Amino acid sequence: MKRPPNLDPPRRKRVLSGEDRELWENFTKSAKPLRKTRRANATEAPVAEPSSPASSAPSSAARPPQIELPKAPARAPKSPPPLAPLGRREKSHLARGKKDIDARLDLHGMTQARAHRRLLNFLHDASEDGCTFVLVITGKGRTAEPGAERGLLRRMVPEWLGLPEFRSVVVGFETAHVGHGGDGALYVRIRRAR
Repeated sequence: MKRPPNLDPPRRKRVLSGEDRELWENFTKSAKPLRKTRRANATEAPVAEPSSPASSAPSSAARPPQIELPKAPARAPKSPPPLAPLGRREKSHLARGKKDIDARLDLHGMTQARAHRRLLNFLHDASEDGCTFVLVITGKGRTAEPGAERGLLRRMVPEWLGLPEFRSVVVGFETAHVGHGGDGALYVRIRRAR
């Protein structure tokens, strides 16, 4: 089988002038590598300066140095791990007191912004302290009118726990047993700090 002829025109080699060469050398001296890599033993041939403008014909000996820049591997930003609900057995052990609740946080009466900050700090501290399960009490909320929706924090805390900033320390969560607050509290399983 015959190869098709090369249809691309041949490239001309560019020769650097003395001024360009000097500029390039100054640039390479001032450049710092991104990573420490083993340098290849490259010997550079001294460049003869042209004696007259007429003798500045291109020569094959004067080539620009070839520098390979290290290629950084393309990595996608690491996404936080997904939430995993507590198992039925774990929830049962927490409700009966067979597993300890390592810490508690009560968010009653806090504003939304303050509760968010406090919850994030509390969960990070619990993770650093090696806690496994914590109880977050949101309260059921009170209503001024019958039939109105109750409990802003009760609705917002589960949404916050699903955010990436929380998922780095939270494995999963479930509504607490009636003895620990029922719908107004959450069991939260903590990811231990590494």
